[in-house]
Amino acid sequence: MNNIKNIFSIKDLENLSGIKAHTIRIWEKRYGILEPMRTETNIRYYDLASLQKLLNITLLHNHGYKISKISKYPPETIPSLVREIISDKSAKHHAINAFKIAMMNFDQRLFLNTYNNLLSEKSFREIFCDVLVPLMNEVGLLWQTDTITPAHEHFVSYLIKQKILINTEKLQILEPTKTDKIFILYLPSNEIHELGLMYLNYEIIFHGYKAIYLGESVPLESLKDLKKYFESIVYVSYLTVEPNKDLVNDYVAKMNTEILDETSELWLLGRLVEFIDTSKLPANVIIHQSLTQLVNNL
Repeated sequence: MNNIKNIFSIKDLENLSGIKAHTIRIWEKRYGILEPMRTETNIRYYDLASLQKLLNITLLHNHGYKISKISKYPPETIPSLVREIISDKSAKHHAINAFKIAMMNFDQRLFLNTYNNLLSEKSFREIFCDVLVPLMNEVGLLWQTDTITPAHEHFVSYLIKQKILINTEKLQILEPTKTDKIFILYLPSNEIHELGLMYLNYEIIFHGYKAIYLGESVPLESLKDLKKYFESIVYVSYLTVEPNKDLVNDYVAKMNTEILDETSELWLLGRLVEFIDTSKLPANVIIHQSLTQLVNNL
């Protein structure tokens, strides 16, 4: 069975392009930019080519091209104009759209070509923060609105992880230059969303520290064992879905009593940190609101 989603509702197009369904209908009726197919009950639906065309049109429209003008271009002109948009900001938006198309098609070649094109102008760190973080934020919303399947999210996440691992490995052969603390990166039990943590591992090594990456679903007992080997530990964890909002404060308290001591710290970030009661927080537990904030504190 073919798992590639290649039929889209107008709501899917709205979610993927950021253009309101009402506006898409006006553009169709007035300028004929898309030709929807219709079900037997007269409901619009669109194919992948229509999605790709709309994403390209959206990019041009965002850069000052009038829809009335775009609608008169021959089919091959629109992708050609898109390729000519080369400023940093526009390259970012074009790349995000290209990555979306790669995701919808399960097309790793398009993903890698888009990434390599960015790499000719930006560093890996710039690509990750400027393009891949916004992309994954959008992917999360697309998944929540049922515009994409979990398979799409897993596909694009794996390719991003691959890039993080390749760049991390290049740094891991270097000797750490800072020895005042050691970072241990882990996710709590049943937490499997490790993309952000993997990138933090890269940043910590980039900044000259030794990092020990334990990955997903690490029980507290395993963290206790590491105290036998290292001092001045900074534990870093990314809380996306676990422990849930009702248990997160208990988790922090348990970390404090069972793992932390006067020489160690716990750095936390992720969606669930907003549910942590900061009024009761020990001094050695530090909440970060974003990847950027944590990296700036290194």
